[in-house]
Amino acid sequence: MLKNIPAVCIAFESHRPYLLRPYSFFDIGKEHRYDDDEGNRKIINKIADNCYIPANRVLLELMRQYGGEFRLAFSLSGVFLEQLEMYRPDVIASFQELGLTGCVEFLSESYYHSFAFLSSSRDFSEQVAMQDQKIRELFGQKPVTLKYTELFYSNALALLAEEMGYQTILADGNEKILGLRSPNFVYHPAGLGNLTLLLKNNGLSDDIALRFGDSQWSEYPLKADKFAVWLQQLRESSDVINLFMDYETFGEHQRQETGIFEFMRALPREIMERSGFRFQKPTEATRDHAPAAQLDLSNPLSRAGRERDLSAWLGNVMQQDAIRALYDLEDPVRAKNDAALLNDWRKLQASDHFYYMNTERLVEKDVSKPFTPYESPYDAYINYMNIMDDFSRRLGSGGRMSWKKRKLGAASRP
Repeated sequence: MLKNIPAVCIAFESHRPYLLRPYSFFDIGKEHRYDDDEGNRKIINKIADNCYIPANRVLLELMRQYGGEFRLAFSLSGVFLEQLEMYRPDVIASFQELGLTGCVEFLSESYYHSFAFLSSSRDFSEQVAMQDQKIRELFGQKPVTLKYTELFYSNALALLAEEMGYQTILADGNEKILGLRSPNFVYHPAGLGNLTLLLKNNGLSDDIALRFGDSQWSEYPLKADKFAVWLQQLRESSDVINLFMDYETFGEHQRQETGIFEFMRALPREIMERSGFRFQKPTEATRDHAPAAQLDLSNPLSRAGRERDLSAWLGNVMQQDAIRALYDLEDPVRAKNDAALLNDWRKLQASDHFYYMNTERLVEKDVSKPFTPYESPYDAYINYMNIMDDFSRRLGSGGRMSWKKRKLGAASRP
Protein backbone atom coordinates (compact mmCIF):
# COMPACT_ATOMS: atom_id res chain seq x y z
CA MET A 1 0.00 0.00 0.00
CA LEU A 2 1.15 3.50 -0.80
CA LYS A 3 0.37 4.63 2.73
CA ASN A 4 3.16 2.42 4.05
CA ILE A 5 5.86 4.04 1.94
CA PRO A 6 7.95 6.39 4.13
CA ALA A 7 8.09 10.03 3.15
CA VAL A 8 10.58 12.86 2.89
CA CYS A 9 8.83 16.08 3.87
CA ILE A 10 10.73 19.25 2.88
CA ALA A 11 9.63 22.61 4.29
CA PHE A 12 11.55 25.73 3.33
CA GLU A 13 11.25 28.95 5.31
CA SER A 14 11.84 32.45 3.97
CA HIS A 15 11.52 35.58 6.07
CA ARG A 16 13.01 39.05 5.91
CA PRO A 17 12.15 41.69 8.51
CA TYR A 18 11.92 45.36 7.73
CA LEU A 19 15.40 46.44 8.79
CA LEU A 20 15.51 49.46 11.07
CA ARG A 21 17.47 52.48 9.92
CA PRO A 22 20.18 53.93 12.18
CA TYR A 23 18.13 55.89 14.68
CA SER A 24 19.92 58.16 17.13
CA PHE A 25 18.91 59.98 20.28
CA PHE A 26 18.63 63.15 18.21
CA ASP A 27 15.95 61.59 15.97
CA ILE A 28 13.58 61.00 18.89
CA GLY A 29 10.51 63.17 18.61
CA LYS A 30 11.55 64.46 15.17
CA GLU A 31 11.72 61.54 12.76
CA HIS A 32 9.02 58.87 12.76
CA ARG A 33 10.32 56.85 9.82
CA TYR A 34 11.93 53.68 11.18
CA ASP A 35 12.51 51.44 8.13
CA ASP A 36 15.80 51.33 6.25
CA ASP A 37 14.14 51.37 2.84
CA GLU A 38 17.34 51.33 0.82
CA GLY A 39 18.87 48.60 2.97
CA ASN A 40 15.73 46.48 2.62
CA ARG A 41 15.71 46.92 -1.14
CA LYS A 42 19.38 45.98 -1.47
CA ILE A 43 19.19 42.84 0.62
CA ILE A 44 16.00 41.60 -1.03
CA ASN A 45 17.54 42.12 -4.47
CA LYS A 46 20.77 40.41 -3.43
CA ILE A 47 19.08 37.31 -2.05
CA ALA A 48 16.58 37.20 -4.91
CA ASP A 49 19.42 37.03 -7.43
CA ASN A 50 21.49 34.55 -5.41
CA CYS A 51 18.68 32.32 -4.11
CA TYR A 52 15.01 32.88 -4.90
CA ILE A 53 15.15 33.18 -8.68
CA PRO A 54 17.69 30.40 -9.40
CA ALA A 55 16.35 28.07 -6.69
CA ASN A 56 12.73 28.49 -7.81
CA ARG A 57 13.85 27.77 -11.37
CA VAL A 58 15.48 24.51 -10.24
CA LEU A 59 12.42 23.44 -8.23
CA LEU A 60 10.07 24.17 -11.12
CA GLU A 61 12.21 22.07 -13.46
CA LEU A 62 12.18 19.20 -10.97
CA MET A 63 8.42 19.36 -10.39
CA ARG A 64 7.82 19.22 -14.12
CA GLN A 65 10.44 16.54 -14.68
CA TYR A 66 9.02 14.18 -12.08
CA GLY A 67 5.38 14.68 -12.95
CA GLY A 68 4.23 15.77 -9.53
CA GLU A 69 6.23 13.23 -7.49
CA PHE A 70 8.58 15.90 -6.14
CA ARG A 71 6.58 17.80 -3.54
CA LEU A 72 7.40 20.22 -0.72
CA ALA A 73 6.19 23.14 1.42
CA PHE A 74 7.02 26.82 1.88
CA SER A 75 6.62 29.06 4.89
CA LEU A 76 6.88 32.65 3.62
CA SER A 77 6.27 35.38 6.18
CA GLY A 78 3.85 38.17 5.32
CA VAL A 79 6.44 40.92 5.69
CA PHE A 80 8.77 38.98 3.39
CA LEU A 81 6.04 38.71 0.77
CA GLU A 82 5.26 42.43 1.16
CA GLN A 83 8.86 43.32 0.34
CA LEU A 84 8.91 40.99 -2.65
CA GLU A 85 5.78 42.70 -3.93
CA MET A 86 7.50 46.09 -3.59
CA TYR A 87 10.97 45.25 -4.85
CA ARG A 88 10.86 41.92 -6.71
CA PRO A 89 7.45 41.04 -8.16
CA ASP A 90 9.25 38.58 -10.45
CA VAL A 91 10.01 36.45 -7.38
CA ILE A 92 6.35 36.49 -6.37
CA ALA A 93 5.49 35.34 -9.90
CA SER A 94 8.01 32.50 -9.65
CA PHE A 95 6.51 31.31 -6.34
CA GLN A 96 3.06 31.49 -7.93
CA GLU A 97 4.29 29.36 -10.82
CA LEU A 98 5.51 26.78 -8.32
CA GLY A 99 2.14 26.84 -6.59
CA LEU A 100 0.30 26.16 -9.85
CA THR A 101 2.09 22.80 -10.20
CA GLY A 102 0.06 21.40 -7.30
CA CYS A 103 3.31 20.22 -5.74
CA VAL A 104 3.65 23.00 -3.15
CA GLU A 105 1.86 23.53 0.15
CA PHE A 106 2.03 27.05 1.57
CA LEU A 107 2.08 27.11 5.36
CA SER A 108 0.70 29.53 7.90
CA GLU A 109 2.81 31.45 10.40
CA SER A 110 2.94 34.84 12.07
CA TYR A 111 2.62 37.55 9.41
CA TYR A 112 5.30 39.64 11.15
CA HIS A 113 7.41 36.63 12.23
CA SER A 114 6.81 37.61 15.84
CA PHE A 115 6.54 35.93 19.23
CA ALA A 116 3.18 37.58 19.84
CA PHE A 117 1.82 34.27 21.17
CA LEU A 118 3.89 34.77 24.35
CA SER A 119 2.47 38.21 25.12
CA SER A 120 -0.79 38.72 23.27
CA SER A 121 -3.07 35.89 22.18
CA ARG A 122 -5.22 38.47 20.42
CA ASP A 123 -2.39 39.81 18.29
CA PHE A 124 -1.12 36.28 17.62
CA SER A 125 -4.52 35.26 16.27
CA GLU A 126 -4.80 38.40 14.15
CA GLN A 127 -1.32 38.00 12.67
CA VAL A 128 -1.92 34.37 11.74
CA ALA A 129 -5.24 35.33 10.15
CA MET A 130 -3.41 38.04 8.16
CA GLN A 131 -0.89 35.46 7.00
CA ASP A 132 -3.61 33.08 5.86
CA GLN A 133 -5.31 35.89 3.93
CA LYS A 134 -2.02 36.80 2.23
CA ILE A 135 -1.49 33.20 1.16
CA ARG A 136 -5.02 33.01 -0.23
CA GLU A 137 -4.56 36.28 -2.14
CA LEU A 138 -1.22 35.36 -3.70
CA PHE A 139 -1.38 31.58 -4.06
CA GLY A 140 -5.04 30.58 -3.83
CA GLN A 141 -4.51 28.20 -0.91
CA LYS A 142 -6.05 28.06 2.55
CA PRO A 143 -3.22 27.01 4.91
CA VAL A 144 -3.96 24.05 7.16
CA THR A 145 -0.42 23.58 8.52
CA LEU A 146 1.11 26.01 11.03
CA LYS A 147 4.84 26.65 11.28
CA TYR A 148 5.24 29.27 13.99
CA THR A 149 8.18 31.67 14.33
CA GLU A 150 11.54 29.86 14.58
CA LEU A 151 9.72 26.54 15.01
CA PHE A 152 8.44 27.76 18.37
CA TYR A 153 6.27 25.09 19.98
CA SER A 154 4.49 24.38 23.26
CA ASN A 155 1.40 22.54 24.44
CA ALA A 156 -0.43 25.86 24.72
CA LEU A 157 0.39 26.79 21.12
CA ALA A 158 -0.78 23.37 19.91
CA LEU A 159 -4.09 23.78 21.76
CA LEU A 160 -4.75 27.18 20.20
CA ALA A 161 -3.69 25.93 16.75
CA GLU A 162 -6.23 23.11 16.94
CA GLU A 163 -8.94 25.53 18.10
CA MET A 164 -8.13 27.70 15.07
CA GLY A 165 -8.69 24.75 12.73
CA TYR A 166 -5.15 23.78 11.75
CA GLN A 167 -4.50 20.12 10.99
CA THR A 168 -0.73 19.99 11.49
CA ILE A 169 1.96 21.93 13.32
CA LEU A 170 5.73 21.83 12.75
CA ALA A 171 8.31 21.84 15.54
CA ASP A 172 11.99 21.25 16.17
CA GLY A 173 12.85 17.60 16.75
CA ASN A 174 15.31 17.96 19.62
CA GLU A 175 15.71 15.69 22.60
CA LYS A 176 13.82 18.08 24.89
CA ILE A 177 10.60 17.08 23.18
CA LEU A 178 11.59 13.58 22.10
CA GLY A 179 13.54 11.99 24.92
CA LEU A 180 14.55 8.62 23.43
CA ARG A 181 11.98 8.81 20.63
CA SER A 182 12.82 9.40 16.97
CA PRO A 183 11.81 12.55 15.06
CA ASN A 184 11.02 10.34 12.07
CA PHE A 185 7.37 9.71 12.92
CA VAL A 186 4.11 11.63 13.11
CA TYR A 187 3.02 12.55 16.65
CA HIS A 188 0.01 13.95 18.50
CA PRO A 189 0.35 16.91 20.88
CA ALA A 190 -0.59 15.73 24.36
CA GLY A 191 -4.30 15.87 25.12
CA LEU A 192 -5.44 16.83 21.62
CA GLY A 193 -7.51 14.67 19.38
CA ASN A 194 -6.98 15.90 15.83
CA LEU A 195 -3.86 18.05 15.48
CA THR A 196 -0.74 16.24 14.27
CA LEU A 197 2.87 17.15 14.86
CA LEU A 198 5.83 16.91 12.47
CA LEU A 199 9.33 17.21 13.91
CA LYS A 200 12.47 18.42 12.17
CA ASN A 201 15.23 15.87 11.71
CA ASN A 202 17.99 18.17 12.91
CA GLY A 203 20.93 16.04 11.82
CA LEU A 204 19.91 15.56 8.21
CA SER A 205 18.50 19.08 7.84
CA ASP A 206 21.66 20.66 9.19
CA ASP A 207 23.87 18.45 7.01
CA ILE A 208 22.45 20.46 4.10
CA ALA A 209 21.76 23.83 5.72
CA LEU A 210 24.88 24.22 7.87
CA ARG A 211 27.55 21.70 6.92
CA PHE A 212 27.19 21.31 3.16
CA GLY A 213 29.99 23.68 2.18
CA ASP A 214 32.29 23.01 5.16
CA SER A 215 35.45 21.43 3.76
CA GLN A 216 36.49 20.45 7.31
CA TRP A 217 33.37 18.30 7.78
CA SER A 218 34.12 14.57 7.81
CA GLU A 219 31.38 13.89 5.24
CA TYR A 220 32.46 16.64 2.84
CA PRO A 221 31.66 16.77 -0.02
CA LEU A 222 28.02 15.79 0.41
CA LYS A 223 26.52 14.34 -2.75
CA ALA A 224 22.90 13.44 -3.40
CA ASP A 225 23.63 9.72 -3.74
CA LYS A 226 25.33 9.66 -0.33
CA PHE A 227 22.41 11.50 1.24
CA ALA A 228 19.98 9.01 -0.31
CA VAL A 229 21.96 6.11 1.16
CA TRP A 230 21.68 7.71 4.61
CA LEU A 231 17.92 7.83 4.14
CA GLN A 232 17.80 4.25 2.88
CA GLN A 233 19.43 3.13 6.12
CA LEU A 234 16.53 4.71 8.03
CA ARG A 235 13.77 3.25 5.88
CA GLU A 236 12.75 0.42 8.21
CA SER A 237 12.67 2.66 11.29
CA SER A 238 10.94 5.77 9.89
CA ASP A 239 7.60 6.97 8.60
CA VAL A 240 8.60 10.51 7.63
CA ILE A 241 11.94 12.36 7.45
CA ASN A 242 11.30 16.07 7.93
CA LEU A 243 13.88 18.35 6.35
CA PHE A 244 13.13 21.88 7.57
CA MET A 245 15.56 24.67 6.66
CA ASP A 246 15.92 28.26 5.50
CA TYR A 247 15.33 28.55 1.76
CA GLU A 248 18.34 30.89 1.70
CA THR A 249 20.45 27.75 2.19
CA PHE A 250 20.44 27.59 -1.60
CA GLY A 251 22.75 30.20 -3.08
CA GLU A 252 23.02 32.49 -0.03
CA HIS A 253 24.09 30.56 3.09
CA GLN A 254 25.61 27.89 0.85
CA ARG A 255 26.96 29.74 -2.14
CA GLN A 256 26.44 28.52 -5.69
CA GLU A 257 30.10 27.51 -6.00
CA THR A 258 29.65 24.90 -3.24
CA GLY A 259 27.55 22.84 -5.65
CA ILE A 260 24.34 23.29 -3.66
CA PHE A 261 22.15 23.70 -6.76
CA GLU A 262 23.61 20.59 -8.38
CA PHE A 263 22.90 18.74 -5.13
CA MET A 264 19.24 19.80 -5.26
CA ARG A 265 18.90 18.89 -8.93
CA ALA A 266 20.14 15.37 -8.22
CA LEU A 267 18.35 14.81 -4.92
CA PRO A 268 14.84 13.81 -6.10
CA ARG A 269 16.09 11.13 -8.48
CA GLU A 270 18.52 9.68 -5.93
CA ILE A 271 15.92 9.61 -3.15
CA MET A 272 13.13 8.11 -5.25
CA GLU A 273 15.36 5.52 -6.95
CA ARG A 274 17.79 4.63 -4.19
CA SER A 275 16.27 5.24 -0.74
CA GLY A 276 12.77 3.76 -0.93
CA PHE A 277 11.24 7.07 0.20
CA ARG A 278 8.77 9.31 -1.61
CA PHE A 279 8.19 13.07 -1.31
CA GLN A 280 5.11 14.39 0.45
CA LYS A 281 3.74 17.71 1.57
CA PRO A 282 3.05 18.05 5.32
CA THR A 283 -0.71 17.45 5.00
CA GLU A 284 -0.05 14.34 2.92
CA ALA A 285 2.50 12.94 5.36
CA THR A 286 0.15 13.34 8.31
CA ARG A 287 -2.76 11.92 6.29
CA ASP A 288 -0.90 8.75 5.34
CA HIS A 289 0.98 7.97 8.55
CA ALA A 290 -0.72 7.38 11.88
CA PRO A 291 0.71 9.16 14.94
CA ALA A 292 3.22 7.01 16.79
CA ALA A 293 2.62 8.57 20.22
CA GLN A 294 1.61 11.69 22.12
CA LEU A 295 4.23 14.28 23.04
CA ASP A 296 3.88 16.53 26.06
CA LEU A 297 5.80 19.80 26.23
CA SER A 298 4.81 22.51 28.68
CA ASN A 299 7.98 24.58 28.28
CA PRO A 300 8.44 26.33 24.91
CA LEU A 301 11.14 25.23 22.52
CA SER A 302 12.55 26.59 19.28
CA ARG A 303 15.12 25.70 16.65
CA ALA A 304 18.01 27.91 17.82
CA GLY A 305 20.58 28.28 20.57
CA ARG A 306 22.40 25.79 22.73
CA GLU A 307 19.29 24.98 24.73
CA ARG A 308 16.81 25.03 21.82
CA ASP A 309 14.58 27.27 23.90
CA LEU A 310 13.80 30.99 23.61
CA SER A 311 17.09 32.24 25.07
CA ALA A 312 18.37 33.30 21.64
CA TRP A 313 15.64 35.95 21.59
CA LEU A 314 14.74 36.49 25.25
CA GLY A 315 17.77 35.27 27.18
CA ASN A 316 19.42 38.50 28.34
CA VAL A 317 18.23 41.64 30.07
CA MET A 318 18.44 43.77 26.93
CA GLN A 319 16.11 41.46 25.03
CA GLN A 320 13.71 41.16 27.95
CA ASP A 321 13.63 44.91 28.45
CA ALA A 322 13.00 45.56 24.75
CA ILE A 323 10.18 43.07 24.34
CA ARG A 324 8.53 44.22 27.58
CA ALA A 325 8.63 47.82 26.33
CA LEU A 326 7.08 46.71 23.05
CA TYR A 327 4.12 44.78 24.40
CA ASP A 328 3.44 47.32 27.16
CA LEU A 329 2.29 49.55 24.30
CA GLU A 330 -0.37 47.22 22.88
CA ASP A 331 -3.32 48.87 24.64
CA PRO A 332 -2.21 52.44 23.76
CA VAL A 333 -1.65 51.37 20.14
CA ARG A 334 -5.08 49.82 19.84
CA ALA A 335 -6.73 52.78 21.56
CA LYS A 336 -5.48 55.02 18.73
CA ASN A 337 -7.41 52.97 16.14
CA ASP A 338 -4.75 53.97 13.59
CA ALA A 339 -3.78 51.31 11.01
CA ALA A 340 -0.37 52.90 10.32
CA LEU A 341 0.56 52.94 14.02
CA LEU A 342 -0.58 49.34 14.43
CA ASN A 343 1.53 48.30 11.44
CA ASP A 344 4.60 50.11 12.81
CA TRP A 345 4.13 48.41 16.18
CA ARG A 346 3.78 45.00 14.59
CA LYS A 347 6.85 45.43 12.40
CA LEU A 348 8.79 46.12 15.59
CA GLN A 349 7.69 42.68 16.82
CA ALA A 350 9.80 40.78 14.27
CA SER A 351 11.90 38.22 16.14
CA ASP A 352 15.02 39.35 14.26
CA HIS A 353 15.20 42.62 16.21
CA PHE A 354 15.60 40.69 19.46
CA TYR A 355 17.94 38.13 17.94
CA TYR A 356 20.30 40.94 16.95
CA MET A 357 20.61 41.66 20.72
CA ASN A 358 21.69 38.08 21.47
CA THR A 359 25.14 38.09 23.14
CA GLU A 360 25.59 34.32 22.55
CA ARG A 361 26.04 35.15 18.88
CA LEU A 362 29.37 36.78 19.72
CA VAL A 363 30.94 33.38 20.37
CA GLU A 364 28.82 30.93 18.36
CA LYS A 365 28.80 30.09 14.66
CA ASP A 366 25.81 31.87 13.16
CA VAL A 367 24.65 31.60 9.55
CA SER A 368 22.55 34.75 9.99
CA LYS A 369 25.60 36.93 10.72
CA PRO A 370 25.76 38.37 7.17
CA PHE A 371 22.20 39.66 7.64
CA THR A 372 22.92 41.44 10.93
CA PRO A 373 23.04 45.21 10.43
CA TYR A 374 24.71 46.04 13.76
CA GLU A 375 28.30 45.97 14.98
CA SER A 376 27.24 44.46 18.30
CA PRO A 377 24.15 43.32 20.25
CA TYR A 378 24.47 46.48 22.34
CA ASP A 379 24.19 48.68 19.25
CA ALA A 380 21.07 46.73 18.24
CA TYR A 381 19.50 47.34 21.65
CA ILE A 382 20.28 51.06 21.72
CA ASN A 383 18.94 51.61 18.20
CA TYR A 384 15.77 49.67 18.96
CA MET A 385 15.10 51.47 22.22
CA ASN A 386 15.60 54.88 20.61
CA ILE A 387 12.84 53.92 18.20
CA MET A 388 10.68 52.61 21.05
CA ASP A 389 11.14 55.94 22.82
CA ASP A 390 9.94 57.85 19.77
CA PHE A 391 7.08 55.43 19.14
CA SER A 392 5.80 55.72 22.70
CA ARG A 393 5.83 59.52 22.38
CA ARG A 394 3.69 59.25 19.24
CA LEU A 395 1.19 57.34 21.35
CA GLY A 396 1.27 59.97 24.08
CA SER A 397 2.81 57.47 26.49
CA GLY A 398 5.45 59.89 27.73
CA GLY A 399 8.47 58.23 26.17
CA ARG A 400 10.55 55.41 27.54
CA MET A 401 13.88 56.88 28.58
CA SER A 402 14.75 54.50 31.39
CA TRP A 403 17.29 52.50 29.37
CA LYS A 404 19.66 55.49 29.38
CA LYS A 405 19.66 55.59 33.15
CA ARG A 406 20.41 51.91 33.68
CA LYS A 407 23.81 50.34 33.98
CA LEU A 408 22.42 47.61 31.82
CA GLY A 409 25.12 47.72 29.16
CA ALA A 410 27.93 47.21 31.63
CA ALA A 411 26.00 44.53 33.48
CA SER A 412 25.29 42.49 30.35
CA ARG A 413 28.70 42.57 28.71
CA PRO A 414 30.82 39.43 29.16
